[in-house]
Amino acid sequence: MKLVVLAGTPGSGKTSVLLHTIKALLSLGNNPTVVKIDCLWTEDDQRFKKLGIPVRVGLAKDMCPDHFTIYNTEDMLKWAESEGSDMLLNETAGLCLRCAPYPDGCLAVCVIDVTAGPNTPLKVGPLLTTADIVVMTKGDVVSQAEREVFRERVLDVNPTCSIVEANGLTGKGSFELAELIRVFPDISIEMKLRYNPPLAICSLCTGEMRVARKYHMGVLRNLDGFMEYRGE
Repeated sequence: MKLVVLAGTPGSGKTSVLLHTIKALLSLGNNPTVVKIDCLWTEDDQRFKKLGIPVRVGLAKDMCPDHFTIYNTEDMLKWAESEGSDMLLNETAGLCLRCAPYPDGCLAVCVIDVTAGPNTPLKVGPLLTTADIVVMTKGDVVSQAEREVFRERVLDVNPTCSIVEANGLTGKGSFELAELIRVFPDISIEMKLRYNPPLAICSLCTGEMRVARKYHMGVLRNLDGFMEYRGE
């Protein structure tokens, strides 16, 4: 089975791109399944079900959606296998630009919105820098010069990635992305993350709401960049 993790910046058009790509995969004889991860609510599963494929939804709620995805990857793969699928397409919420949701055995796809500004690729982190494929969306509403600058910024931070220019409305780029998915190797039995997740070990993560520094413990970083650990 192939595992595709599709992440990216909020509002970049991940779901629309994935819907068109699934149509292309189905036309090429593949049998995909989808797991949609979101934070509090989603109805995107209804859009996927209209394509006649198995779909599941996971809501991370109080947990980081990318951490939630990583924690549940094994169960998602077992479910996809039980559905007789040859590929699992996992769309994550992609809210944290510092997260690293990609296992080393998956095809990592980062969807990013060109209209977010030419320097956006420099701000995203491993969500973009460790991706195999970077899908640039909404390029039709900016000039060619802006698209070229954006592309160069992407290659500055991830020089080995494949870039696909896609349109979530027309489906442009979906067959190109589908072909890249089809030729990617199947997953291995044991997988590790490509990059360490954020250092989310602090009292804020466990529910501390008081603001003063004296109340906080864990891995902390000061304004001057100094990182320390406070606690037992």
